[in-house]
Amino acid sequence: MAQLNILNKIYAAGPLILLYYLSISDVDANLENFLEIFSINLQLIIIYFWMIKRPGLMGTGHVFVVGLINDVVMGFPLGISSLSYLIVCFVGNYVRNKSVNTTLASDWVTFLIALLLSNLLFFSLINNFSDLVIPFAKIGYNTFFTLFLFPIFWFLFNIYQMSFIGSQDA
Repeated sequence: MAQLNILNKIYAAGPLILLYYLSISDVDANLENFLEIFSINLQLIIIYFWMIKRPGLMGTGHVFVVGLINDVVMGFPLGISSLSYLIVCFVGNYVRNKSVNTTLASDWVTFLIALLLSNLLFFSLINNFSDLVIPFAKIGYNTFFTLFLFPIFWFLFNIYQMSFIGSQDA
């Protein structure tokens, strides 16, 4: 019985473990070796989805620490990814508090707003406060593919939630 309880807690923490793994490893969902323009920011999708569905699972403290780890691994100035991730958190929390029932369509539209605000903040901070040069087109492609693939991950995370965590939204 105790082993089953531990396994349930590990399954429930799966999205948080995945988020930490993506930030610690250099495994970003970038396939730039195969396609020059394809990149996706899976961390933003994970943060947004789970902030709407299970905010207790992934607190803003975890999101901030994940952003700091991501900055160290990617070589960005400290705090830029954290602020970008927190924007997504705050939009997700706002949507969760203002809506009774979320659907793919409503989540997708509000994720677009969160993604645009997050990437605008990231781009402006990188260009104004560091010597790194990230072309606007690269952020544009990343935004497009992240938004385009959001419904696929929305369905996958919903299946994961219903299978391992429970179907009831928090």
